[in-house]
Amino acid sequence: MKTSKLFLILPLIGMLSCGKAKTEDKGTEAATTEVSVTIKGSDTVLPLAQKEAEELMKTNSGVSITVVGGGSGVGITALIDGTTDIAMASRDLKTEEKMKFVDEKVDIEEVIIAYDALTVIVNPANTVSKLTREQLEKIFTGAIKNWKEVGGADEKIVAYSRESSSGTYEFFKEEVMDKKNYATDILNLPATGAIVQAVGQTKGAIGYIGLAYETKEVKQLAVSYDQGKTFIEPSVESAKDKTYPISRPLFYMYDKKNAAKVKTIVDFALSAEGQKIVSEIGYVPLN
Repeated sequence: MKTSKLFLILPLIGMLSCGKAKTEDKGTEAATTEVSVTIKGSDTVLPLAQKEAEELMKTNSGVSITVVGGGSGVGITALIDGTTDIAMASRDLKTEEKMKFVDEKVDIEEVIIAYDALTVIVNPANTVSKLTREQLEKIFTGAIKNWKEVGGADEKIVAYSRESSSGTYEFFKEEVMDKKNYATDILNLPATGAIVQAVGQTKGAIGYIGLAYETKEVKQLAVSYDQGKTFIEPSVESAKDKTYPISRPLFYMYDKKNAAKVKTIVDFALSAEGQKIVSEIGYVPLN
């Protein structure tokens, strides 16, 4: 599979901005209309939002955009608190989050900007190349602790997960683990890039990442959702044709009261140019 290679070790903060243009006449002062927008949240969406922000600001001097990662939960909380204009999310809103928005009398617009195939990765030295959903569930709940139990070497499994504020953490728990709790000895890391690094450096490691973060430093696994009858590898193509079973939408969320303020950013994300960037980054465009 050929995807754009991204390696972000920390919950990356991309500070992207453009300067204000001002002109002065005698007795009057005019300035270009500038919109300053903050986008915060999902590390999965982060590389896409950063690239789109960079490209948009190249051609639109009236827009200043700051992009900050940290996880879907961080972005949604910031949206509730009014400290971000757009929340990036790799999951839908939780019931309690919806209730908080209702309490704050905030009407939220959720816009799908791309799709992702969540990828299970292991160290390249691992001989295991495929796992069933049931096996993944048992690994991350702690029921399976050694690679020999799933056809690999006699070696302890070291499982890495995102932190609970991550939408990827929530999605994996819901869709792969059948809503069961993670094992207490799971190693939680603050960013997707950190999982790539840890799995790449640890022979017995396993983790999960967004498709755009896949690199040669790790090996992706084929996954079966029919008890081992069919195994499908994650790719843009298998996500597009819906044969890969762990696919999900990626969102921009914003307060409808701020629709005019964020319109340029949202429209660009949905445009042909924005969707081209989706493919370049390694995610799945809407069409």
